[in-house]
Amino acid sequence: MTAPNILIFMVDQLNGALFPDGPAEWLHAPNLKRLAARSVRFANTYTASPLCAPARASFMSGQLPRRTGVYDNAAEFVSSQPTYAHHLRRAGYQTCLSGKMHFVGPDQMHGFEERLTTDIYPADFGWTPDYRKPGERIDWWYHNMGSVTGAGVAEITNQLEYDDEVAYHAGRKLYDLARGHDPRPWCLTVSFTHPHDPYVARRKYWDLYEDCAHLDPEVPPIPYAEQDPHSQRLLDSCDRDKFDITDEDVRRSRRAYFANISYIDDKIGELLDILERTRQEAIIVFVSDHGDMLGERGMWFKMSFFEGSARVPLMVAAPGLKAGRIDTPVSTLDVTPTLANFAAISLDEVLPWTDGESLVGLANGEERTTPVAMEYAAEGSYAPLVGLRYGKWKYTRCALDPDQLFDLEADPQELRNLAGDPAHKGTLDQLRAKSEARWDLAAFDAEVRQSQARRWVVYEALRNGSYYPWDYQPLQKASERYMRNHMNLDTLEGGQRFPRGE
Repeated sequence: MTAPNILIFMVDQLNGALFPDGPAEWLHAPNLKRLAARSVRFANTYTASPLCAPARASFMSGQLPRRTGVYDNAAEFVSSQPTYAHHLRRAGYQTCLSGKMHFVGPDQMHGFEERLTTDIYPADFGWTPDYRKPGERIDWWYHNMGSVTGAGVAEITNQLEYDDEVAYHAGRKLYDLARGHDPRPWCLTVSFTHPHDPYVARRKYWDLYEDCAHLDPEVPPIPYAEQDPHSQRLLDSCDRDKFDITDEDVRRSRRAYFANISYIDDKIGELLDILERTRQEAIIVFVSDHGDMLGERGMWFKMSFFEGSARVPLMVAAPGLKAGRIDTPVSTLDVTPTLANFAAISLDEVLPWTDGESLVGLANGEERTTPVAMEYAAEGSYAPLVGLRYGKWKYTRCALDPDQLFDLEADPQELRNLAGDPAHKGTLDQLRAKSEARWDLAAFDAEVRQSQARRWVVYEALRNGSYYPWDYQPLQKASERYMRNHMNLDTLEGGQRFPRGE
């Protein structure tokens, strides 16, 4: 049996509530809608951690942040952690990344044989939070509400330039793969930074949502004093007091966000078109690292276990999997075991330290009752938070805060915390026991603090004297491209043409 090619599309900060069964009907996303029609659509998928670097390290390794050590956006992803790129490459795949993965540390490959672009975020320890200084805002890199007040239209931004480059290089790679110079099966990961804030979009996409009926959040802002403690900390970390957020700011931000979904849809459509025109077959995975609150409850960005932040889209189109919607809660942790399943790779050697499980059985009708686990120990927190999605329930625990328990079937907006309701004491006790069996919060907190303190020392030290950055530097082998004098022109022209006989 021939090992299947695999094409992974990852986007950044895409709210899973907008993908109840593929893209919401009102979204202008024709390419993703066509992909959804032939995919298994996991409607209740959760990030392992609602922040970029922790989420992506967990996605690639199948391990929660406490195992990977990637607690925040400046924590090193160590080279000894196997990723799906390692597993596939070990099994004979060529593995390639175009775009963002927010690797921190000197290893900027993590199993990828080839990387086509640099990253959009820094690879050093400069974004390290500090639990020793609760409430401190690090102005030069913490989120603030300027993304909301500055929402609007632009034809080029830092983020647009990046994703244009990601799509361009991914397209070139798909064409090159079609030439067949390398007989190995391939796994290409294409990772965009949109629709991540700032909320700025190109005019052609902005205009699609002029009359959109979804520019106002479903849940209006909740007064600060009535927010739960973690939400209060997040609002403080975003410097809320320095910004006057108007209803028009909110509508413009959401409009730009929706517009950038359409921008990404165009990019993915271009790449799927290349795949089709070059007659290549591949399993296709579409996923986001985490979501965005988008003004619901008065909250923005991520870093929370509420649905807008923690729930993400996940669609898988693969031979043998019947297209359709699955409501059972699953995790981005499950992607790595699923890819291994597709490629007939055993994970037995690392299975005891893997938190995810293959989705193939669930997609084929098998029952799954495993709770979905989430962790957060980064900016805006003063101690680790942990969460479980179990059936219709979501349970959140933090040593600093009261427990939270939500019935997502009866209360999808998570407005009624049932943790103090005597009628739900049995459910609360059951989920607290499951959480306590999985997590020692005091030990978790100590590990995070140790990691943060070490990184602050190293970061300050490496900024003294000569500095060699860890940021990935893409290598362009100009002397091996197009026509050079060590090449035979006839052989070159024939070998670089696809298809050759037409």
